[in-house]
Amino acid sequence: MKSTRGGFGDALLEIGKLDEKVVVLSADLTESVRAGAFKASFPDRFFSFGVSEQDMISAAAGFALEGKIPFACTFGVFASGRPWDQIRISVAYMNLNVNIVGTHAGITVGPDGATHQALEEITLMRVLPNMTVIVPCDYYEAYKATKAAVNYPGPVYLRLTRNNVPFITNEDDEYKIGEAAVLKEGDDLTIIACGQMTSICLEAADILKQESISVRVINLHTVKPLDRNKILEAALETKAILTVEEHQVFGGMGSSIAEFVCENNPVPMKLMGIRDRFGRSGESDVLLEAFGLTSEHVVKEAKMLLEKKS
Repeated sequence: MKSTRGGFGDALLEIGKLDEKVVVLSADLTESVRAGAFKASFPDRFFSFGVSEQDMISAAAGFALEGKIPFACTFGVFASGRPWDQIRISVAYMNLNVNIVGTHAGITVGPDGATHQALEEITLMRVLPNMTVIVPCDYYEAYKATKAAVNYPGPVYLRLTRNNVPFITNEDDEYKIGEAAVLKEGDDLTIIACGQMTSICLEAADILKQESISVRVINLHTVKPLDRNKILEAALETKAILTVEEHQVFGGMGSSIAEFVCENNPVPMKLMGIRDRFGRSGESDVLLEAFGLTSEHVVKEAKMLLEKKS
């Protein structure tokens, strides 16, 4: 088990060696976002802005205009909300190659509590034109997403975890921004997840298989742009979709899928996530239970969805 922020940090150091145009900007949380190794290796390409996220994003836009490839890093809750105006006008509107990295996403930040638990930033980022939103499921996927973002056109928001999560993918697995991965095939219903919820949904699928329920599991690592082909195939072939995310259900990954499905092939759906609540302080596993995001909760919701399908 490793964290997705760890995959980002290792990839950041690697791309720093390969491309001198890469620069890193940090808002006071360098070690926490795993940018310390890059800072130590390339101090002339590292810039600390302290607790000044608006300045960090504005500077990142300036670097991009001068041909650099900036990675602006801080906790997700600070990377998205505080500088949203600068992201909207200076980055998204200008369609600049600025990579915004938000770590410590979701309730599994744990004891840091509601003020540090980013639960709304998928919504904030995906509504912006030109913005790409990526939520890797494990260390390897975060590593590959970071490297893919370097030359990907336009701005990218990369959402990462603090805690260690299971390995789902392998080092040699193919990764491409915008192409979801089908991790399990199934015919009875589809579960679509992103981030560390993906491993929980795989556990749920294994439990359901023991009850002769065939579940397709899709790792939607790119929330925007959606892999419309795989989502449409899931709607047509399994005729029921359950979405699971460690984020507000309003405007998040599930909402984006529901928007597409209702216009193209409506099927019974259930959106699992945080329902109009702030987070709270506690250990990660306790919070997942309290907010209804364990494999047991996924199994329960899947069975209820199957009843609607029938």
